[in-house]
Amino acid sequence: MENEYIKLIFGLKLKQIRTGKSLSLFGLSKLTGLSKSYLNEIEKGKKYPKTDKIVLLADKLEVPYDSLVSLKLDKNLAPVGALLQSKVLKELPLHLFGIKEGDLIDIVANAPAKVNTFISTIIEIAKHYDFGKENFYLAALRSYQEANNNFFPDLETAVEQFAKAYHINLKKSVNAEELEEILVQEYGYTINNSDLTKYKELDNLRSVFVPKTKTLLIAGHIDDAQRTFIYAKELGYNFLNIAERLYTFTWIKFDNFDQVLNNFYASYFAGALIIPRKAFKQDLNKFLAKPQFDKTFLGGINKNYNASPESLYQRLTNILPTDYQLENLFFLRFGHKKRSNRFDLNKELHLTHQHSPRGNENDEMYCRRWVSIRVLQDIAKTDSEHQMDVQISHYPDSGLSYLIFSSATKDPFKEDEFRSVSLGIQVNAQLQKKVKFLNHPDIKRFDVGVTCNRCAIKDCEVRQAPPTLLQLAEKNTATESVVEALQKQFG
Repeated sequence: MENEYIKLIFGLKLKQIRTGKSLSLFGLSKLTGLSKSYLNEIEKGKKYPKTDKIVLLADKLEVPYDSLVSLKLDKNLAPVGALLQSKVLKELPLHLFGIKEGDLIDIVANAPAKVNTFISTIIEIAKHYDFGKENFYLAALRSYQEANNNFFPDLETAVEQFAKAYHINLKKSVNAEELEEILVQEYGYTINNSDLTKYKELDNLRSVFVPKTKTLLIAGHIDDAQRTFIYAKELGYNFLNIAERLYTFTWIKFDNFDQVLNNFYASYFAGALIIPRKAFKQDLNKFLAKPQFDKTFLGGINKNYNASPESLYQRLTNILPTDYQLENLFFLRFGHKKRSNRFDLNKELHLTHQHSPRGNENDEMYCRRWVSIRVLQDIAKTDSEHQMDVQISHYPDSGLSYLIFSSATKDPFKEDEFRSVSLGIQVNAQLQKKVKFLNHPDIKRFDVGVTCNRCAIKDCEVRQAPPTLLQLAEKNTATESVVEALQKQFG
């Protein structure tokens, strides 16, 4: 354990024992002959006393020496001790948010009981939602993306530098062949297209990288767009000089936050390389200027860049806030199994604030009026390769409306399973100005909710569950009203 944490734990124990005996710092100073400022530094975890001073403190406080120097805290402060001993503060990406580790340590030292209560609450919430370390890392990453409007100029510049160094034309779509050549010739990779398919347990992986021999094993059933993204991501790891990284795609587990962050950096690099900013903006300008929504045009952009719909929609979350000042937007990815009634939200991103269409962890039924779900229902019926639609969703509770694009495709790794990706942009004056087809009558408009269990829309033809949570709230309100009347009547 690092020395600073040992000092902090000792300080927490000393303060706990002192306050338990109703002693002030001044009183403990008088009792031991040690200065008040010195004792204060110990309790804040900034100093660790020498052995003779610990013996003196143990004697005057009437506690065993071994108990005082033990790293074990009693049950009231055990969660704080577990937090410090786990080194989780070292793993938190504090620097990304401008927070110093010492600031948190001071908070813990100054109000350990309150911090303990807070930590215990967080732990209970995490258990209730099965929220593990990986979930926490991913949540921290989303916050980092949101704080930066999901746009990272350094990575955009790195892509331009890479393209210049390797003579890649960013005015047209890159292909897997030219990226593979750079991986092999420049970085010494060996591409293996056969062995990964031999293992049934790995059928959900697209690639595995073996660093010792620089062997990249590729799944046999991926399409050209997926292969291009894998190559671009590997080039990102190398060109950005990233050492702490994941070796499977998709990921199996994260060991630390650096792996999560670096995985994001490499993925961002890949998206910016496959869908170059300048060329993409030219196509996007043409699309947004059309007086009528052109479904085929958006599909054409997708093909122009040799990219999957998810890569395209993710790239829009980089470009729209920065270059078009459309900052209020969200990204959602759903999964769906054929002939089931489940639609699972497994990825989301919200920029500037938490928007109305959001994830729910209580196993409630998502609103079936969402275009994200409708395209999944349609593709499951038709078995087509790509289902795309657009709508304006209005949320009566918040009064907000969103223009939402959604695309559904087959899941290439799971039989009879599909996924949809959606991009929603809040309807406001800026959107009205930028999107010429926004008010075209062909774009469907729906009143929607988040989940059926919370939705107040009357006579909904696709409702999957009664609005039980609203009914409970109404009942509680009625109860409060009667109690208030009784208080007035008999008060």
